[in-house]
Amino acid sequence: MSLGAVGAAILILAGQADVQAGTGAVAYRPVAAPTPGVSSICPDGLCGEAALEGLFQALEATEAGARDRPVHILQIGDSHTAGDRITGAVRARWQARFGVGGRGVLPPGVPYAGYAPMQVEVTTTDWPLRTDVLSGGRLPVGVGFTGSEADVADGAVMTIAAENSAAFDKVQICGEGWPKDAELALTGSAGLRTMVFPGSRDEIWQPVCQTAIFDTLQTRLEIRPTGRVKLHDVRLTRQGPGVELSNLGVVGGTVQDLVLRNGDWTRLELDAWRPDLVIIAFGVNDGFAPNFNVEDYESWLNGALTQLRVSAPDAAILLLGAPEGLKAGIGGPCGGRAAPPALTMVRDVQRRVASETGVAFWDWYGRMGGDCSAERLATAPEPYMRPDRVHFTSPGAEWIGGVLSDDLLAAYDRWKAAKGEAD
Repeated sequence: MSLGAVGAAILILAGQADVQAGTGAVAYRPVAAPTPGVSSICPDGLCGEAALEGLFQALEATEAGARDRPVHILQIGDSHTAGDRITGAVRARWQARFGVGGRGVLPPGVPYAGYAPMQVEVTTTDWPLRTDVLSGGRLPVGVGFTGSEADVADGAVMTIAAENSAAFDKVQICGEGWPKDAELALTGSAGLRTMVFPGSRDEIWQPVCQTAIFDTLQTRLEIRPTGRVKLHDVRLTRQGPGVELSNLGVVGGTVQDLVLRNGDWTRLELDAWRPDLVIIAFGVNDGFAPNFNVEDYESWLNGALTQLRVSAPDAAILLLGAPEGLKAGIGGPCGGRAAPPALTMVRDVQRRVASETGVAFWDWYGRMGGDCSAERLATAPEPYMRPDRVHFTSPGAEWIGGVLSDDLLAAYDRWKAAKGEAD
């Protein structure tokens, strides 16, 4: 499917077929993508766009040739983020306009069966990885923004094959030797680099983020440890300008999980990654939780935003409102399904907290069509949502990612136009 601008007419080959006389061939009629819904709460789907000025300044400097590093977009969320189809659509469009700055941050291994990130293929051998869903009031554990930790030793191998569009010349990895110093051998498609991770000293952990630079762009990376090392992420980026987008999602994740990540690791990662925009994309799992408490949810959301402001004071923050999601077995107006009542409360809290804290808010629910939109998208001739009425199909993810991309770029263009008039 084309990764061009969504507003220009994305055509999907739908399953409405005509049989051509005399040939037996089946001709498919193209069906236009749905028109995005009209937000009733945010003009053009985006509230508080003034909070994105730092991002807009970085994009403007990139277009002017005055920036020497990528504009880094970091999205943290649940399965919508982990699948990388929505974020992949945004990444492709922004890199087409502003240049390729790298693939971004990946989990330190394969976090779940069927893991298939865009632009890269990840395989592992003897590479144990744990991925935590932290909700339920458990104490924080030692994971950073990927929600994962690889605990690997001699004989383990992680291999990343990148498309040409994701070629990289800079690798960053955050980790620590355990319990002694350990090394990673990084073999690229044309070169070898070594990272050293310090072990614990007097039972004090020594987390660090190490960087390796290659002389040319690489499309393949093999990582092999010597000794035991705990890894929390792998970032593939470039030294020059452009855009990189990191999608760090955990299946089943909630905003509480984000708050409970290990603060030492998240501060270290943000300092190394220097994101220009942090997108928070939780909400569906919160709204489907059987014991949802609106006061607790608001407290967790405020806590997450506070932590990000302290750890990444220069980053713009965008909160994605929870999308439509329908639950079976409870009856309702949407093909016999209904949205859990808590999901509406989640969106109301998100919008209000975003306004009170001065961060931007995108009305995902409104832009996908509002009430019963999940049912309409799931039962269209070319389904844009899966039968669960929660997750998007690949064409649907491409579509809604394009809507998000277009809304953000339209805000950027308005900012540039207003700035030009002021000058």
